[in-house]
This record gives sequence, C-alpha cells and structure tokens, in this order.
Amino acid sequence: MIENLPSWIAWLFGITVILTLWLYWLANLKSGKLIFFITIGSIIHSILAFQGFYADFSTIPPRFIFVLLPSTLIIMYGLLPKIRRRVMQDRDLHLSPFVHLVRVPVEIVLVFLFYYDTVPELMTFEGRNFDILAGVTAPLIGALYVRGKISNRIMIIWNIICLALVSFILINGILSAPLPIQQFAFDQPNTGIAYFPLVLLPAVVVPLVIYTHIIDLFILFGKTKDRNHVS
Repeated sequence: MIENLPSWIAWLFGITVILTLWLYWLANLKSGKLIFFITIGSIIHSILAFQGFYADFSTIPPRFIFVLLPSTLIIMYGLLPKIRRRVMQDRDLHLSPFVHLVRVPVEIVLVFLFYYDTVPELMTFEGRNFDILAGVTAPLIGALYVRGKISNRIMIIWNIICLALVSFILINGILSAPLPIQQFAFDQPNTGIAYFPLVLLPAVVVPLVIYTHIIDLFILFGKTKDRNHVS
C-alpha cells in the first residue's frame, strides 16, 4: 500500500477492477473460465505487490517485468487464430463498448495519485493522457450502436482511436517508471503502479481494455469485408 494515500482511492480503484471483470464477462457471453484465470492472476499480483515485491526497481531484470510480461503473453495467446475465433464467437459486440466505461474512474484515480506524488502529471488528463475521452464516449457509442444509429465503419474508427489512446499512455507509463528504459518524469517517476491495488492497472485493466479493442476490430473488419463482398 502507498503510505498516506486516502483509502477511498484504493477502494475506488478496487471497485473499478471488479467492474472491468464484470463488464468483460458480460460482453463475452458470461465466459467464466477466462475470468477465473484472470482472478487467480490478480490475487497473485496483489499479494506480491502488497508485500512490496514490485516496488524494488533496482533489481536486474526489474521485478516489474513480471507484471508486464504475463499480460503481454496472455494477449498474444488470445490472438492465436484458434483462440481468437473462439473469443470472437462469444463476443457480444453490442456490450463490449461499455467495457471502456472503466477508463473514467481510472483517470480519476490517476489524477489523485499525481496529487499524492506517486505518478507523474503526464499520466493524467492534466498532462498527456487523453484516454478519458474513450471512457466518456463509450456509453454514447455503445448506445448508438445498439440502436443501429452508427455503422460498423464508425465503430472501427472509434476502436482504432481508443486503442491508440490507451497504447500511447501505456508506453508513456512504462517510460516514466524508474526502469532502465526510463525517458520521462525523472523528478516524479511512475511508482504508484507497483503497489497494491494499483498494480492491477497494468496487470488486468489495461490488458483487458486493449484485448477488447483488438477483438472488436477483428469482428468489425470481418463484418465490413463480408458486406463489401456481398455488395
């Protein structure tokens, strides 16, 4: 835990993680197996972070790689053709945009982490983090798509933009952490994400958000291709 950090910030983020898992579960026809494994991984990361394992940035290789590497490998595994097709079959494209609602409370948490000197300003919407736009527009885009008011092409554009936003801030977050590759925020590095429960942002929330965008794009591009082929 981060010292002197108000407990409500940790609680807000904890609820956000649960909301992320629940919305993803709903959008994937209540597929429980994946959520089970994500939950187990979350518990392991939480225990290690609570004990301060990830907070030591001086080791070689940095311990934080054990947060980033599993998430990357899981996304890569989920993109294997056989696994991807299975996920695409279970995906409810009308519900998946609402997964991105969680990006609003995430941005609120990041702002207060900046105020308590645990993340740099560039990680907030007061700096160079514009990911809150994805969270704010998610319910509108989702509602319009459910009602058939916007096309698959608009959904493709929205998903690409939002994927770029989260990827941009993810890269900035990594490059502002006190790692050997650090490039930004030397005066106030990104250390908050190494502590419980905030470690679940790079370990769970961000990977699910990114994976949701990627799978939705596969589905939407397929729908657009099929429609063009028919016409």
